[in-house]
Amino acid sequence: MNTEYDLSDPDKKLKAIREKVLLLSFGRLGFFLIMLALLIVGITEIHWLLFLFFPVSFVFVSLILKFNKEKDRESFYNAVKEMQEEKVNRKNRKLKGFDTGAEFIDPLHPFASDLDLFGEHSLFQMINHTVSVGGKSRLASWMKNPLGPKAAAEKQEALLELCSKKDFLFVFEAFGKAFMKNDNTADGKVRFYKWLKKSLPWKLLYFIPMVFGPLVGLVVLFGVLYNFFSTVYLSVFILVGMGLLGLIFKPLMEAMKSLPSDSDLKTLQAWAKLLEKEQFENPLLVKLLKPVKQNEFSASKALKQLENLTFMVENRTNLLYLIFNILFWIDFFVLYRLKKWNELAGKNMQEWEETFETWEALVSMAAFMAEEDLSTRVIWEADAVFSAEEIRHPLIIPENCVANNFDIGENEKVVLLTGSNMSGKTTFMRTLGINIVLAGMGIPPFAKTFKTGPFLLYTSMRNTDSLGESVSSFYAELARIKGVLEKAAAGEPVFYLLDEILKGTNTADRVLGSEALIRQLAETSAKGIISTHDIELSALENQLSFLVNYSFHHDIQKNEIVFDYTIKRGSCPNFNAQKLMELMGIEINKAL
Repeated sequence: MNTEYDLSDPDKKLKAIREKVLLLSFGRLGFFLIMLALLIVGITEIHWLLFLFFPVSFVFVSLILKFNKEKDRESFYNAVKEMQEEKVNRKNRKLKGFDTGAEFIDPLHPFASDLDLFGEHSLFQMINHTVSVGGKSRLASWMKNPLGPKAAAEKQEALLELCSKKDFLFVFEAFGKAFMKNDNTADGKVRFYKWLKKSLPWKLLYFIPMVFGPLVGLVVLFGVLYNFFSTVYLSVFILVGMGLLGLIFKPLMEAMKSLPSDSDLKTLQAWAKLLEKEQFENPLLVKLLKPVKQNEFSASKALKQLENLTFMVENRTNLLYLIFNILFWIDFFVLYRLKKWNELAGKNMQEWEETFETWEALVSMAAFMAEEDLSTRVIWEADAVFSAEEIRHPLIIPENCVANNFDIGENEKVVLLTGSNMSGKTTFMRTLGINIVLAGMGIPPFAKTFKTGPFLLYTSMRNTDSLGESVSSFYAELARIKGVLEKAAAGEPVFYLLDEILKGTNTADRVLGSEALIRQLAETSAKGIISTHDIELSALENQLSFLVNYSFHHDIQKNEIVFDYTIKRGSCPNFNAQKLMELMGIEINKAL
């Protein structure tokens, strides 16, 4: 992809840029002092020097623009360095400091809280490369609301093509990190869209001061300086100008309060330019580009115009602007340009922003795929089956993660998972759940092969007490299970993950309740995994054809408990609770 930014050796580029910025800073200061001197001396003593004021002002403004451009380049390469560091940290699963997406945590969601989609050390921290509030919300929504099989498969193909365009992904993200300040909050956006729908109070008579103001201003200014007119003429001109400028003061102040920041618009303009240049073959990507490409004018040019106008509006209180505004009534030109821009492009602005938010989320997902080298295509089956080879958890360092093979046949409905403490039962269940979520987003799972039916995922793992709502963990668990039963009874293709069920009650009731739940679930179209420490339940495999036992084992070597974290067919032959208690100093033998 062609870009003015070279991605190689950002440190070298930053050094050169900072040297140039320093020189431009001195140059800018020097020309400002020259301007000031010309203005003072030209007004008080040597009037012809004012002729030099305007070309010097032009050079000064050019230096400012050049300075701003170099500062933009500096911001870009700082963003590149930041992204390189973040990539290393994500690779090593060092996620502290990354946005947790905590605002999206919902304890009532069917699976989000149990699977660590948001919060500290979460999937969101791994996937999220967005910079805007809207882009982040879009990504979170996709995580919490998986697609159906057809839509997920289409999206995966789109993401696989997008994933191959690594330069595009990198530059897109870097532009966002470099320039997006998120000054425009949700309230700010509402205010901006309301402003766009308003008709700016431009009257036909305003053309007179817009056109003749600069001309008359020049004539009066130099006429006074060369004694063609009395200074009274200049004073009257300034007073008349201030009165006329007062007519449009209110709409310009409203524009100042409503427009996005020029830095945020700089980001949108850069994204638009990238998207306009990039070519895609996937139908979904082509479709998602249409709002930017299909209009009768270029979105990037329109956004650049708005960025420039916003810059002028934001700098209306600048000393240089004030001088030129008093003399040449620039505000009329700015208001007219705002009106014309709004008429031409204002109606498209909301659609463009929503398009960019979608692409932010897509770029995040594709960048995540590229970093993790994900390419496994999900095989979507019409039947209620599930199988995976070498499936692993995304949040565990790959070098430390044990991959497992697992499958649930069409006629198997309940997997009873047993195993000792810390053997990996819960982690394995979360591994399945989080990969099902990825598949529903269109992201290839962390597996060699992955086959699944059109399931709706429901979990019950992390149930806690709520003192504020007077809810016990046991009651919270029952409420989660009730939700699973209701969905399953309604004929929904539920895939459930129930961890250590009914652990909040006594052993006898727990075993009785667990067996009843297993039989009730088997009467529905649901299937899934139930983990338990109650080894007695594993005997149900001999009675119930739909139930199959899986387990995690451990060994005791040199007074230490060793786990292999590999799932095995059959029930767990031994448990380690007693040994763990002994290692912690509890003298079990005294109780025997």
